[in-house]
Amino acid sequence: MLSRQFVRENPEEVRRALETKGVDVDLDRILDVDAEWRELKATGDDLRRQRNEVSSEIGELKREGEEAAAEAAIERSSELKAELETVESRAEELEAELEAALLELPNPPHPDAPVGEDESDNVEVERWGFDDRRALPEPVVPHYDLGEALGILDFDRGAKVSGGGFYFATGEGARLEHALIQFMLEHHREEHGYTDVFPPIPVNSASMRGTGQFPKFVDDAYRLGGDNDEAYDDDDLWLLPTAEVPVTNMYRDEILLDGDLPIKHQAYTPNFRREAGEHGTETRGIVRVHQFNKVEMVNFVRPEESYDRLEGLVDEATAVLEKLGLPYRILEMCTGDMGFTQAKKYDIEVWAPGDDMDDGPGVGGRWLEVSSVSNFEAFQARRAGIRYRPEQHESAEYVHTLNGSGVAVPRVVVAILEYYQNADGTVDVPEPLRPYMGGIERIEGHDPVGESALGAGE
Repeated sequence: MLSRQFVRENPEEVRRALETKGVDVDLDRILDVDAEWRELKATGDDLRRQRNEVSSEIGELKREGEEAAAEAAIERSSELKAELETVESRAEELEAELEAALLELPNPPHPDAPVGEDESDNVEVERWGFDDRRALPEPVVPHYDLGEALGILDFDRGAKVSGGGFYFATGEGARLEHALIQFMLEHHREEHGYTDVFPPIPVNSASMRGTGQFPKFVDDAYRLGGDNDEAYDDDDLWLLPTAEVPVTNMYRDEILLDGDLPIKHQAYTPNFRREAGEHGTETRGIVRVHQFNKVEMVNFVRPEESYDRLEGLVDEATAVLEKLGLPYRILEMCTGDMGFTQAKKYDIEVWAPGDDMDDGPGVGGRWLEVSSVSNFEAFQARRAGIRYRPEQHESAEYVHTLNGSGVAVPRVVVAILEYYQNADGTVDVPEPLRPYMGGIERIEGHDPVGESALGAGE
């Protein structure tokens, strides 16, 4: 969230942010509302001053026996009270409008961020492991076909139980997801000094506003309760879209101490988003699903340290992929693709060779985003009221918040199934995951269950 003072004093910078991020907000209306609100506040202060003066006069006049003058002063005090109530009522209306409008303003991008309209203008800054990738069978079987053939991914039963965009991971598929989660948590804890947090899964609207999901992305969220569950309408709870929401809001409306910073938290959670399945062929398999597992890293830092920490977060996320031996690339996001809340953002994409997409690397396969690493500067902290006090006697300042996935699980599963598959239909387990899978070195699958697994006519 941008402060009123910043918007008032930097309208052209805000206008550029709206333009480069492609956000349609009437900034002139916001400036007009702010100007009228400040004028009314000044008028209200003056009316209160006059009323206080008149109130003092009333007592003095009564003591002096000036009853007529006292009655006139009382009448004037009533008039001032009525005027003040009118002014305050209008100021409250403008205050509510202004607060709602400020929530619609995006975070201005960092001056160094590439200017562009969409993903085609993102800038690749690094590629790892692609030039010396392992030999692959020909053809590479896409994860959705391979997962079903091995009996470790079940899309039909997922749709039966919960609808499209949900799936069952079974047997070695479930073990692989659990192994990735435990491996990532241990890696970030032991290698990068993260403190584990296991947060609530439902979050309230204030938390969603605090990190910037609301009001912009309310249609993508899953609400608990609703029109058909009136008994639960007052719960005001939503299924979290990312652990960023509860972990960031842990410190909402609090003042941290300088010695507390930096704070580095990591959290595993399931995550829920309605927007899955909007991108054509990605409706197949587990690339875009409504529920997915993820390990999220959330950092709270001093403002002067946030951009160094951003680069550190990128290194921490990519270290997971390097340990797993999965080729990846890093993209610096352009202004039109970086998102509403970010000042600067990197996407980390893993290479999955099973589907040949138009935006692939030219030799088959495609890049799948597994982590977005972002610096929000003070944008989220201002919305959520998260501050720190540099010194005991100094005023509290807003912290800078950052986060990055460390990393999203389903798309890493996709990459493992496609990159580590063998010609006989098995899949090698990356060595770092084997201790978390009971020493299993190869996924060989298991027999399907039920009459539906039998061939036609059997």
